[in-house]
Amino acid sequence: MSRIALILIFLVARSGPVFGQSFAPRSFDAAGRSLFADNSADISRGPTPEIAFPVTLPRMAPELALQVYHGRSVLQAQQLAAYSAVTVIRAELPETAQQGEFELQRHFEAPRTLQFTALHYTGDGFVKTNVITRLLQSEVDHVKQDDSALTAISNANYKFSFKGTTEIHGRLTHVYQLKPRKKRPGLFKGRLYLDGHTGSIVRAEGSVVKSPSFFVKKIEFVQDYEDIGNFTFPTHIHTNALARVIGRTVVDIFHRDYQPVSAPGMQSAFGIWPPSVIPSE
Repeated sequence: MSRIALILIFLVARSGPVFGQSFAPRSFDAAGRSLFADNSADISRGPTPEIAFPVTLPRMAPELALQVYHGRSVLQAQQLAAYSAVTVIRAELPETAQQGEFELQRHFEAPRTLQFTALHYTGDGFVKTNVITRLLQSEVDHVKQDDSALTAISNANYKFSFKGTTEIHGRLTHVYQLKPRKKRPGLFKGRLYLDGHTGSIVRAEGSVVKSPSFFVKKIEFVQDYEDIGNFTFPTHIHTNALARVIGRTVVDIFHRDYQPVSAPGMQSAFGIWPPSVIPSE
């Protein structure tokens, strides 16, 4: 399971995340306020009422949405210099009724720096040590190796097959079946959901085609994403893994309060980071 968070956090998120074309996320100027107020109106008649003009982006063809997604992935990798976020990890071992929840501050700086600051932990020590901490270390190692090209959702790694449309959280999405070209750790067999109007990734789900460890027999996941500014980030990943020693492991990872920093004129917005990569408290 440790490896999957990487797969997905950087599927995209580096494509991990994805995406960063310079057009606005889903709603252009979201409120849709009128740009045509008549400033010359006689003030004696009172203020001119605002007229809202809803803005609807045209629906993309499936092939175009996929092409835009790939382009956004490349741009985000180039433009995202750093970000901070709050991460909450909830892990459960159903067979032993053990569980734990760890809240951390996440700090990423391109291209290979990822660190965590512990904020709060509750739960069993075994879960913290053997599940959550290993998961965090795996993610840090993945970023250090900078091997995102080997696990990215790209034409080099996958074959794409359009399967129709559906709605997720009120967003029209194009659905694609993904078949990995190689049986490599970090790749998965499943589905990709792209916003039909912007090409942004909305969800990825499936099962890992090759276990990252002898002790893990199966990993299934669902990961959701959101547009934040000109970037797209993962906000929730749910994984269900079957391990040989500890049995089934269920993990939910939530990310919030993203503070992205674009490459041009980048300044460190995170202050002094702790020397340790993985928090001990």
